[in-house]
Amino acid sequence: MINLFCVGINHRTAPVEVREKLWFSVDEAKALISSTKQQKFSEAVLVSTCNRTELYFVPKGQYPNGMPMWQTLSALKHASGITGEEHFYHFASHNAVRHLLRVSSGLDSLVLGDVQILGQIKDSFKVSQELSATGVILNRLFNKALHVGKRVRTETELGEGAVSVSYAAAELASKIFEDLSKRSALLIGAGETGKLTTRHLLDKHLGKLVIANRTRERADELVAKLGGTVVDFSSLHSELKTADIVVSAVNAPNYILSSLDIKQAMKLRGNRPLVIIDIGVPRNIDPACNNIDNVFYHDIDALSHIIDLNLAHRKAEIPKAQEIIFEELIDFSNWYNSLQVTPTIQQLRETVEAIRHAEVDKHKHHFSPDQLEEVELLTNRIVNKILHQPMVNLRNGSGSSEQEETQHKLHLLRSLFGLDNKVTHER
Repeated sequence: MINLFCVGINHRTAPVEVREKLWFSVDEAKALISSTKQQKFSEAVLVSTCNRTELYFVPKGQYPNGMPMWQTLSALKHASGITGEEHFYHFASHNAVRHLLRVSSGLDSLVLGDVQILGQIKDSFKVSQELSATGVILNRLFNKALHVGKRVRTETELGEGAVSVSYAAAELASKIFEDLSKRSALLIGAGETGKLTTRHLLDKHLGKLVIANRTRERADELVAKLGGTVVDFSSLHSELKTADIVVSAVNAPNYILSSLDIKQAMKLRGNRPLVIIDIGVPRNIDPACNNIDNVFYHDIDALSHIIDLNLAHRKAEIPKAQEIIFEELIDFSNWYNSLQVTPTIQQLRETVEAIRHAEVDKHKHHFSPDQLEEVELLTNRIVNKILHQPMVNLRNGSGSSEQEETQHKLHLLRSLFGLDNKVTHER
């Protein structure tokens, strides 16, 4: 068994009002690891994002001891009255390794194939490294997790295709216009969905951004964050003449732009293509404009269809990602087994040698110096012959096909000879 544990809370086990109470800033994560490492852990890494908080640790001595770790996390965030054990999950040994590999690959994310989680894991690992809170186990494990995440990204299409309305909108625009750096977008409404869509467009190197909102102050705030230009809401019609992409996401009982408005704008544009992405519910722009030449109109249902297709494609990639995880889990297990074999052999020899030496010492007064020398040689040969076959079996059983058997042998051997209280790792 690997001396490794994970305790965590995520979107599957707790609602956002509970999860947010367990979110740790970088400074709080540093404080947690620094304050508890000397008493509880030999190694620890805390991963905390908007959808999960997970503590991976190698305990000092046998775990659990003292207050359960979920209670410690809750107490540190003053959330003891809000969180309960039912909100947390616990993994040990290989299950903890498997869980982290699933997280780093995007299989355990709120959005299947999430690409942000890998950077978040990398940042969390770096924090613990800077605090000297990682060692041979977690250094190997988190480097393995980063490797798995990269393999899944490059060897599967788990992260391909838009699976959110905002990203689908931006992806659609980028497919219609091959080079967005030469295009301009008009964002109507400064709400969350419109803002996210615009952010994704900017990530795809949008050339120009214009924002119109009923409350100009909110548009000014958004421009301060994203860049671009603010225009009065009353100037919408004139902006249609130059915009290549229109993203509309406002609350309005009626259409804010009619098909006639769009038709007139197309005449002024010289019939250049216009992409309209209407994310409003109710719809903000008359869908009849889709019948106008060179107007590409898409509402939220059209985007949802794109999302469903992409999500189905991502789900089809899950077996490929699981195969990578299984392969890398075996590799980690083999490494850990090899780590255990050498110190176990050394400890077994030291234990048996101590018994031999004690017995010879107890009876040495019965022998002359020459006889004592013969006794030493004889008992040494007996010890070597007794230990030879177990040592050969352990050394030869660390391959991938025998890893479970090797782990069982190590556990049994350490238990039979009382070696478990003297665990050491080569570094």
